[in-house]
Amino acid sequence: MAGSSSYMYKIGFLVNPIAGMGGAVGLKGTDGKSYLEEAIKRGAIPLSPRKAKVTLQKLYEYRHDFTLLTCSGVMGENIIKEVGYKKYTVLYHLEGPNYSTAEDTKKVCNLFLEFKVDFILFCGGDGTARDIFTVVREEIPILGIPAGVKMHSAVFGITPKISSEIVKMFLKGKTETQEAEIMDTDENLYRKGRLQTKIYGYAKTPYVPTLVQAGKSIFYNESDSESKENIAQFAYEFMNDDSLYILGAGTTIEAIASKLKIKKTLLGVDLVKNRKLIMADVNEKEILDVLEKEKKAKILISPIGAQGFIFGRGNQQISHQVIKKVGIDNIIILATPYKLSKTPILLVDTGDEELDKKLSGYQRIITGYRIAQRHQIGLNTA
Repeated sequence: MAGSSSYMYKIGFLVNPIAGMGGAVGLKGTDGKSYLEEAIKRGAIPLSPRKAKVTLQKLYEYRHDFTLLTCSGVMGENIIKEVGYKKYTVLYHLEGPNYSTAEDTKKVCNLFLEFKVDFILFCGGDGTARDIFTVVREEIPILGIPAGVKMHSAVFGITPKISSEIVKMFLKGKTETQEAEIMDTDENLYRKGRLQTKIYGYAKTPYVPTLVQAGKSIFYNESDSESKENIAQFAYEFMNDDSLYILGAGTTIEAIASKLKIKKTLLGVDLVKNRKLIMADVNEKEILDVLEKEKKAKILISPIGAQGFIFGRGNQQISHQVIKKVGIDNIIILATPYKLSKTPILLVDTGDEELDKKLSGYQRIITGYRIAQRHQIGLNTA
């Protein structure tokens, strides 16, 4: 069937409309009704519908090769209509008007099994992937359009655009399927600065090398610690220039904070000026408000784990608006040589395609005390 022009693929399509809403406002997730309500209170806006729309728009030229089986309203149908697809069927009707629950996702997936879809394309984060896997297990290949705060699972395309490229290759019969980790994080511990992930199983996902993100790994060894110490010493010396420093997440940045005798929010974003902590665990709005008063600002960022993302995973507080306000020339990327050896290409997914292009290319990465390497950021998918 794969690659046959006469076969009409059935793609199950669902959207978690609240995925990622907690990121920019500093909540590190929206699992649970109370956190969703708090995210809305803080001014969070839905991100997943926009990201899902990007993927469907890129697939539109292939619309005659597949039919979409989906859910009503914000879980799928609204976006399908916006893009202009005519060939789709609503299998599940959502009761709530603005958001869905894990139970809604699981009920939809049972219908996907019943209707024997060839493939599930979903938009969300690790929680959504876990809910889908709970039902379909290894029976149906799944692919995620990245939209969550936590995306450690290996079933996500690197960006919404790249997710569409994987689907296109699947429709052409040019992909294989492989086992991919379904991972999720304890959000309560995550909010306290502790990263505790668990593998819940191995789903099938269409595989194109470099286009599907790797499962998350965390590295610890003595030489890596020494490299972090050397990076931290260099940062300590240049951070006394009266600039506002926006410190991203991760252990490399934490080493810098330790050198400054500052308690770092390990899995959050902090603001530092003149080697002093100004604000801890800030959200996007708080960063933008402070930037209105500062003449000079810089972003210190480091890739976390094996996925190699600089922006777009776990640090959505440093949004494309923040990056544009600071300026690309004021981004300082730091990584140990060992980390770079495990991540041949660093990745960005700011949600702004033009900004991602500007961030891509060979960039200088600080890897030690007054030592830097040139390293590739971004994939050539043109």
